[in-house]
Amino acid sequence: MPSLKEIKTRIASVNSTRKITSAMKMVASSKLHHAQTAIQNMLPYENLLEHILKSFLISVPDAQTQFNMRHPSVRKVALVVFASNSSLCGGFNANVIRMMQKAIDDYRSQGINDIVVYPVGRRVAEKVKKLGIPFEGPFLEIADKPNADGCTKIASKLIQQYVKGEIDKVELIFHHFKSAGSQILLRRDFLPIDLEHELGALNDRDLSSNVVTAKAQEYLRNKGQNVEGKEIAGHVINDDFIVEPDLKTVLSTLVPKLLHLMVYTALLDSNASEHAARMVAMQTATDNADEILRDLNLQYNKSRQQAITSELLDIVGGQAR
Repeated sequence: MPSLKEIKTRIASVNSTRKITSAMKMVASSKLHHAQTAIQNMLPYENLLEHILKSFLISVPDAQTQFNMRHPSVRKVALVVFASNSSLCGGFNANVIRMMQKAIDDYRSQGINDIVVYPVGRRVAEKVKKLGIPFEGPFLEIADKPNADGCTKIASKLIQQYVKGEIDKVELIFHHFKSAGSQILLRRDFLPIDLEHELGALNDRDLSSNVVTAKAQEYLRNKGQNVEGKEIAGHVINDDFIVEPDLKTVLSTLVPKLLHLMVYTALLDSNASEHAARMVAMQTATDNADEILRDLNLQYNKSRQQAITSELLDIVGGQAR
């Protein structure tokens, strides 16, 4: 049985660790709030761009551009994989790497061995280098500080290679941020783009809270419904467009903008998911530390009481003799 001194040392050690995990949880919560704000600032542009493209596609359902035309055969594939530069975020990075490896295995089973990875984040870049898979980049800066310019460079390079026939298919692998307590790992086709299915496919985010427990989220949703009582009608946008010089030229300009936005959106989703995963991991670590402290304090009190009782018995026994 450990001595009182050993138990006190363990209690102090766990207390110190608990302070670190609690501080990291609060930092992750603050960063998550900023990530949610970045997504909210991006949404008006995304919604309006999708609205315009949908309106065009309704008028010309079979509109063809060089970005949604499939190549006759798939010989080379590019994977844009979004992870993080740091760890301590649960299974966030491990799940991304596992899906990347599964995607590579799937293509190799089809006889496609010419695969290049665009790693966004140090963790996935290190894994790709270790596996000896060809890669571009890595793109480490935008993993910590998301910006549209960095995403535009990646998307533009992929678009140019696809148009020239140097790449036949491009996929994005990232965590889609639905809410602070729910992030879904996705494999999303980037090129060729399916406009009918891609538009509005991921407009299901809850950016109103950073609460991570399911019960708390359900309570807030129910409370919000009871308070509001009715839906707020959206503003109608005029769809009577005059297209100049022609629809094909306009689509050839708008679709690349949508592709740039897809990469930027994936990066923002991945960034928010990372902070949410780290917040959950640090909250779990803090709760575990609290439980360990309760057990250690109970053990310390029992050992202390046992030592006092033993000393009393020695004293009483000495007086009797």
